[in-house]
Parts: sequence; C-alpha cells; structure tokens
Amino acid sequence: MAKIAYIFPGQGSQFSGMAKDLYPANKDLMERANEILGFRITDIMFEGTDDELRETRVTQPAIFIHSVVLALGMEEKPDMVAGHSLGEFSALVACEALSFEDGLKLVAARAHAMQRCCEKVPGTMAAVIALPDETIEEICAGIPGVVIPANYNSPGQVVISGEKEAVEAACTALKEAGAKRALPLPVSGAFHSPLMEPAREELAAAINATEFKAPLCPIYQNVSALPTTDPETIKANLLKQLTSPVRWTQSVKNMLQDGAAHFVELGPGNVLQGLVKRITASVAGSAPSLADSKADAPSGALPATELIIEGKQ
Repeated sequence: MAKIAYIFPGQGSQFSGMAKDLYPANKDLMERANEILGFRITDIMFEGTDDELRETRVTQPAIFIHSVVLALGMEEKPDMVAGHSLGEFSALVACEALSFEDGLKLVAARAHAMQRCCEKVPGTMAAVIALPDETIEEICAGIPGVVIPANYNSPGQVVISGEKEAVEAACTALKEAGAKRALPLPVSGAFHSPLMEPAREELAAAINATEFKAPLCPIYQNVSALPTTDPETIKANLLKQLTSPVRWTQSVKNMLQDGAAHFVELGPGNVLQGLVKRITASVAGSAPSLADSKADAPSGALPATELIIEGKQ
C-alpha cells in the first residue's frame, strides 16, 4: 500500500512574503509565535528584506512557523515524517512528538546557540558536485584539521563543513579528484561538524527539559537515517544532529524502501522536491515514475509503483 511522507525543509528556503497568505486563517497561532519569541517575526516574514531573513535568529523560527502552520492544516495524517536539519523540529510537531510552543522555543534556542557558536568558532562549508560519497569521505579524512561531509543531500550533491583552511584544502583535492564543482558557501559557520560542539552543549539543557511524546508515526532522523518512535532516542539524535552529518539521501532511500510513494514538502520553497526526485532516480531497479500532483490528490488512491512529489507553500 502506498504510504504518505511529510518532509520539511531547513535553513535557506526562506523568502520575503513567506506565509503571509496563511496569516488570516492562522492568526492566533502566528501571534502566539510572536509572543513566544519576544518580537514580531511575522512582520519580518511578510515584509522583511533578504538580509533580515538571513539572520539565524529569524531564519530558523520563520521556516519552522511556516512549515508547522501548513502541517497542522493538513487533513490526512502521514505514515512517516522527516525534516532536513532544522526541518526535523517541524517534523516532530507534525507527528505530535512536540507541541508547537515547545518546538518553537527549542528552535529559537537552537538558532541562538548556533549563532553564538559561529561567532566564537569560525568555520565554513562548501558544496561538492559530481563525486561519489565514498571519495568525498576519503579525501576529507586525509585533510589536516577539521573537515567532514555535513549534508548528504542527494547522489552527487554533498556539502562539506569545517575549519576554513581545511575546507579550502579539501575543495582543491576534490576538484583534482574529478568534482565538477567544490565551491565555498556564503555561510557563517561550520554547521553539522564537530565545531558546533559548544552549540550542542548549550542546546542540551533546553532539549532535556522539554517533554517529548511518542510520535504518531515514525520519524526518520538525520543522524541515523532510520525510523524511530522512541522519545529518548529522538532527543539524543536531535543533539547529535548539530555536530553530525545530515543523512538526507539515506533517509529518503529508507523511506522509499519502507513504502513511501507520496512525498509532500511542507514549508517555503521546493528544494526537497528536487532532492527526492534525484534520490528516487538513483534507486536501482525500484525507481518509480515521477508525476506532478495536484494539491487535492488522494494519496490513498495512488498505485504503489507511482511516486507523487508535491509541495505546499
């Protein structure tokens, strides 16, 4: 039987005007978000500049709010959920492991912890295109200093993270090994690398003090790419996520193997739709056909061999 998967984007999907059309029907929830954060994030979401939206303290809560408002408005319950980095918190609210309020407080705490860590521990990231994961792992392991694969986004698309000099050296070596591109990204820190350890330690107190319930469906977490419904495992993996790679490719492959045939991206942008299509096409012998879906497509009526990928923004 075809299963439905809700997937949630991470940092980078924000845009000016995000969720503005959702405000009238979700005014109470979004005003509650303003109260929790202590500033009117909705004003920045609706009318802010690109620079304002790129501030970590704004970006992460804004994407979370947009994503969760959409998820709470869905009539059909998912069979599984996953989120890319920050999106994992949105996914946890969607499957009712976290309340909206607690999720937003944790996202705000995470954003502040990461921002402070970036200011104290400089680092950077780079996108590597068209090299096997194993080659990237081997080259990074041989570079002096801290540099690791941080985001396994799709086959042939990996982001590395670490100390600036180590990332630059890795980029040179990766190009020599045949990478089509190995380009530094305009980011403020080495996300999902050991350099985020101070942020992990800061966030630990907030996560450990928050109540997590058993989710209504499995969540495929970034750290392991495996499904879980155990609250303690979920909490531990959320903390490990800050210093560990986002295994998105592996997560989607596992979701496909477990019967996912209808992926719904909930949040701003459509980055994950493209990644899921590339991952699906790489699954040898089991790549289902791709189809554009309508917003009201009933997933229960889908044949098991057809993959529907849609986004709700």
